[in-house]
Amino acid sequence: MTAAPTRPIKLYRFALSGHAHRAELFLSLLRLPFESVDVDLTKGEHKRAEFLAMNPFGQVPVIDDAGDIVADSNAILTYLALSYGDASWLPRDPLGAARVQRWLSVAAGPLAYGAARARVLVLFRRPDDPSECIAAAHALFMLMEQTLAATNFLVDDIPTIADVALYTYAAHASEGNVQLADYPSLRGWLERIEALPGFVPMVRSPIGLAA
Repeated sequence: MTAAPTRPIKLYRFALSGHAHRAELFLSLLRLPFESVDVDLTKGEHKRAEFLAMNPFGQVPVIDDAGDIVADSNAILTYLALSYGDASWLPRDPLGAARVQRWLSVAAGPLAYGAARARVLVLFRRPDDPSECIAAAHALFMLMEQTLAATNFLVDDIPTIADVALYTYAAHASEGNVQLADYPSLRGWLERIEALPGFVPMVRSPIGLAA
């Protein structure tokens, strides 16, 4: 862990992106100075040359930490945890790190193709049938419910970047017509994250936002 940055970290984000909110949330939880730079995906700003120079995949979020460019939300969480967080956020021992990485993979896989994609289809009025995404979201949330019935957070009784990675799309699952009524332990987990010092929410979205 190093000292706090001497100048604000630039966070390139889209306000309705759950991936971008992961980075914003963790920056805030770590009490790091940062400056948000909005990238309007609806106008294709993520495909412009100056943005692609930072992230050739054309995706938010991206951070610029005094010239060190890091793209991808989970990579950003890892970078920030190792640079500015203590070992509670990302354990340094092999088993602890592996347990966190397991959930980061879930965030990039089942969560992305379930609750996150269902939200995109509904929010941006995509023509695809969201039923498979909704079913995938419920399958994941049932597994999370089992885990969270036994522990306060996903890996242990203290939060890690695994919780940051999965929070936003779970908290906003209803925007993709995925309801959380049947998951009391998961809802309790959301409330515990929201009670953390430095927590910042992502803006709630109007259903049916024009693409």
